[in-house]
Amino acid sequence: MESPKRWMQADGEPVSCQEKLRVLEENWQEVQGILRDAFEDAVLMGVSEHAMRAHLTDLVASLQSPHHGHKA
Repeated sequence: MESPKRWMQADGEPVSCQEKLRVLEENWQEVQGILRDAFEDAVLMGVSEHAMRAHLTDLVASLQSPHHGHKA
């Protein structure tokens, strides 16, 4: 999966700082690789694809914002 074409800020404006965009792209690639590896390992060890996708979805949904009490 390609990284998002635009990274949107809370105010609806796209991130334009090149350094921030570089970090976001690096993070996207790293997370994608880790999730792919975890997914493949789980499936190869007998976990159903459906169950693993549900676990990963739940993991993302449970992430807390670094802004206490603020949801993105």
